[in-house]
Amino acid sequence: MNPAPIRNAFSIDVEDYFHVSAFASHVAREDWDRMPCRVERNVDAILAMLDEHKTHATYFMLGWVAERYPGLVRRIVELGHELASHGYAHQRATEQSCQEFRQDITRAKALLEDISGIAVQGYRAPSFSIGHGNLWALQCLSEAGYRYSSSVYPIRHDHYGMPGAPRFAFFPEGGHGLLELPVTTVRLFNCNLPAGGGGYFRLVPYSVSRWCLNRVNTVDRQPCIFYFHPWEIDPEQPRVRGVSARTKFRHYLNLDRTEVRLRRLLADFAWDRIDRVFLEPRT
Repeated sequence: MNPAPIRNAFSIDVEDYFHVSAFASHVAREDWDRMPCRVERNVDAILAMLDEHKTHATYFMLGWVAERYPGLVRRIVELGHELASHGYAHQRATEQSCQEFRQDITRAKALLEDISGIAVQGYRAPSFSIGHGNLWALQCLSEAGYRYSSSVYPIRHDHYGMPGAPRFAFFPEGGHGLLELPVTTVRLFNCNLPAGGGGYFRLVPYSVSRWCLNRVNTVDRQPCIFYFHPWEIDPEQPRVRGVSARTKFRHYLNLDRTEVRLRRLLADFAWDRIDRVFLEPRT
């Protein structure tokens, strides 16, 4: 008898195109309110897509977005999705002091809970910016009332990554009971390769992503954690001028193909909210 299909965790980092860390030197924070916002229309399109596939997901909501679109926050919750925190101001944890980080995560959690009327349990750091140099952030999250984090990415990357971290759910030392849920990687050639979404999902053919996720389910017998951003289904988003060729390639590559790939992904695997996959007892 074949084992039952593993439920995987589907997640969305709710931020707009101009919040991206790679654009930080080109779009000043004080100009954010003057930028054309597209996050609401894009999230509504994602909500409709998930409804078509009868799938629930976890939305890591940026506090800045929630403050300006409280109706969007409520729609996410009313449709049965999990609401989680992406911090307030989309500042990397590596660029904050302990006090600044604590203020950011506390402000975001309180704001989301006030708008939604429900408890927020999860957090994801912008740009997966928790690693060896700032593991104190995990204790801050626990003390702020979060139950889990999905902020450590066990890969090598020029902007983030903690390749020595466990590939699957673990309780980090100093985390005070906080559960860390790394985004999915596949182990090949004695190396962790990214397999859980983002720019890599747009870079490689869909068949490669499907093979990697299926390998984690069938060989490792572990649930996958997949993520993407609302701006990744929006090929008509305004272009940010002056960025490097590398940044331009990473951000704009295959935006016109992402939604089609996501629909295939939703059909090919079983998906649910992070809290249901990892916090609820398995049957």
